[in-house]
Amino acid sequence: MTNSFIIRVPATSANIGPGFDVVGLSLSLYLTLTVTIGETSTLPVITYSGEGADEVPLDPYRNLMTRVALYVLRCNGHRTFPPDLNIHCHNQIPFGRGLGSSGAAVIAGVLLGDSLGKLNLSRERMLDYALMVERHPDNVTAALVGGFVGSYLRELDPQATEAAQVPLSEVLPEYPPDAGEDWGLSPPVPPLGIGHYVRFKWNSSIKAVAIIPRFELSTAKARAVLPESYSRKDLVFNMQRLAVLTTALGQTPPDPELIFEAMKDRVHQPYRKTLIPGLPAVTSSITPASHPGLLGICLSGAGPTILALATHNFDNIAGKIQEIFQQEQIEVDWKILEVAGGSTVDS
Repeated sequence: MTNSFIIRVPATSANIGPGFDVVGLSLSLYLTLTVTIGETSTLPVITYSGEGADEVPLDPYRNLMTRVALYVLRCNGHRTFPPDLNIHCHNQIPFGRGLGSSGAAVIAGVLLGDSLGKLNLSRERMLDYALMVERHPDNVTAALVGGFVGSYLRELDPQATEAAQVPLSEVLPEYPPDAGEDWGLSPPVPPLGIGHYVRFKWNSSIKAVAIIPRFELSTAKARAVLPESYSRKDLVFNMQRLAVLTTALGQTPPDPELIFEAMKDRVHQPYRKTLIPGLPAVTSSITPASHPGLLGICLSGAGPTILALATHNFDNIAGKIQEIFQQEQIEVDWKILEVAGGSTVDS
């Protein structure tokens, strides 16, 4: 007798302008896992289609998603995967574009481990496991719970702080080629309550126009250009705007002038403009006055995707941004996305 279920995890956009490492938004592109469990004793089989299909390792001890699932299972007394496990992944989320592809894989892995082990973990406990792997809460929280989300890492007691800061190499070790079922059996268990979050209101008339350049930008490279410290003036600039933005995007009707100014940033976007040709022109020359319907423009996560929030006139807004990128000899694709619900597991 076989058992099957489907896991679906949305894409995410982090930061939304001033909310660096703080806010995230779930978007209607999905990583979907179709999972089947049989009765014969074989190693897990992974197949993959869609975005990144030629890049993703299919070995369950090398694939990020199944490594996270095994981590969750082993933390809860399950030595290995169940027999005859087949996982087909269909992915709509581009890799290395600032749309939360790695965060989606981590959340998919946590949900997979929870489902395979019949653990019935709470959403809060699932987030603990995710944060042991993905140390920034913005993407994984939005992918897990959905919507427009603010999150933070709680200040833990010294023992729990040490447990939460275990090197990633110990949480998800690189399995050697000859690793058997007994290798890496005792991973570090996450402390309770690493991350906390709140969902903000979102006006359903607001869509996200994602303009996706046809080149990848690693989060590590995008973080490397950021300074070690900031001026008080720049931090206050961002805090003022974030305080307004988290309410303004839920108001009816949305106020274009208020939101456009509230989506400005001095903490990360100015430093990443050298990595994304055309970014300064996009953020300065396209406004609600020049393109009615536009509310605000920002980098999606670390980039290079640009996110334009708008209520209408989507084609013209995307076309102008595309034109600016073409002047820099950069080809782009674009999609109109809805703000999505959280991750689901369906039988």
